[in-house]
Amino acid sequence: MNHLIKPLILASRSPRRLHLLRQIGIEPTVIPCDVPEDFRQDQTPAENAMRLAADKANAVARSTSFGCVLGADTIVTLDGLMLGKPVDRADAVRMLTLLSGRVHRVHTGFALVDCPSGKTATGVEETFVHFRDLPAPEIEEYVDGGSPLDKAGAYGIQDDYGAVFVRKVEGCYYNVVGLPLSAVYTSLIGMDLVRYQGKESGQ
Repeated sequence: MNHLIKPLILASRSPRRLHLLRQIGIEPTVIPCDVPEDFRQDQTPAENAMRLAADKANAVARSTSFGCVLGADTIVTLDGLMLGKPVDRADAVRMLTLLSGRVHRVHTGFALVDCPSGKTATGVEETFVHFRDLPAPEIEEYVDGGSPLDKAGAYGIQDDYGAVFVRKVEGCYYNVVGLPLSAVYTSLIGMDLVRYQGKESGQ
């Protein structure tokens, strides 16, 4: 078994990121922040995702004196066009119509800030997602269910009808859900925030 040596604070209100952390035995404290998710055209999608993740982590880290803060941000891109969360129903339909029958990229940036030392770690993962052709009525019905409105690219791969849009995933599946678990966990190890417990060798 492994354990974090200090509490993890999740700077996100995403239920999907919370679920993923719980999946690997981490029960974080959730402290959402309201950092504007703006895209800078002079930055690549990966740079935007890492910047926003760091902004979120640092915003929460300034309000606490103990623990490790995790910020994350997911951006979907198609032919260089960056897609965040849809602003309304029409925007969700637009995004899914663009993605239909195409291959898009999902970038999730993450940032860890250790309090009070200020030690940090950042990273970004890229995953290629292949969509099948989506009939217009299918898109309309999915959007009317309300699920796409809080998701980058207007779909969820993990727990709703959006899963059947996907033909193939190249790269980290969890990255598409919203958090590249392996990369985040190995970063925690690299920051010396994970302690292993169990029987010593030979016992």
